[in-house]
Amino acid sequence: MDKIYLVTGAAGHLGNTIVRKLLEKNEKVRALVLTGDKFPIKNSNVELFYGDVRNKESLIPFFSNLENFKAICIHCAGIVSISSKYNQAVFDVNVNGTKNIMNLCLEYGINKVVHVSSVHAIEEKKKGEPIVEVSKFDKEKVEGLYAKTKAEASQYVLDMAKKGLDVSIVHPSGILGPGDYGHGHLTQLVIDYLNHRLTAAVNGGYDFVDVRDVADGIINCTKYGRKGECYILSNKYFEVIDILNMLHEITGTKKIKTILPLWFAKLTAPLSEIFYKILKEPPLYTSYSLYTLTSNSYFLHDKATKELNYNPRPMKETLKDTADWLANIGRVKKF
Repeated sequence: MDKIYLVTGAAGHLGNTIVRKLLEKNEKVRALVLTGDKFPIKNSNVELFYGDVRNKESLIPFFSNLENFKAICIHCAGIVSISSKYNQAVFDVNVNGTKNIMNLCLEYGINKVVHVSSVHAIEEKKKGEPIVEVSKFDKEKVEGLYAKTKAEASQYVLDMAKKGLDVSIVHPSGILGPGDYGHGHLTQLVIDYLNHRLTAAVNGGYDFVDVRDVADGIINCTKYGRKGECYILSNKYFEVIDILNMLHEITGTKKIKTILPLWFAKLTAPLSEIFYKILKEPPLYTSYSLYTLTSNSYFLHDKATKELNYNPRPMKETLKDTADWLANIGRVKKF
């Protein structure tokens, strides 16, 4: 029986990367894209469907006529938010949208499902303590709207596994890499630096990982991921200034020498959100993102390495490929 992969959020950074990798393997793909969004891939092996995960009825065609296939669903659709203000759409997409997808997967007898959560869904440990996979999620034990929605959705997914759905969960850390046609926060950091709009960095850092490695981990999870199990897809911790220094070494762009103390960044965060809203771009830092940059991000991906053959690449390679890609499509100046 032929396989077919159903990928939600296929126009997003991670989604379109997964689709490209599946096409490289000559796999057949159904891509779900939000109505009005542009899909950057043209390939005869891709069936394009428009719909909204918040609207269950709009998803019926995406799940129909699969009787002759081994169907595998990768649920990538979601809203990543570092905003300090409540946004109902984040809940509606990340929680209710996930419920709709999981219920349809069960209803239509999808053979294997991988739900893309986030490391933010996992309760934070004290500084220095390693963070590993958990078997239950509690939205009250994580900080921020995005984390709470991811925790609530992840628990729902685990409950669906108990109802018989063959579903696994992956938890990527901060995703970076080529192929971001939208406005990802880390991509925006690279763009602002390479276009000389960034004059200072903030203290702190996080675990950053290549989008292509996460995509490989997810595809492997469709094959090897165990039912009801979770897998962290992280890399390692990097200070923000380390990322910028690597970009300096790669491109020769002027080195950032000013590092803002966190108290100053927190004071000006509300102004930053207003400034980037005017520009219609994601803010580089907000009260929530500053909290994240000082949180414990000591995530271990040993389980994914052992069970999914997951091996993230060096960050310098990620940054070079990202800078080259952004220059090639004209979003940054040639270097």
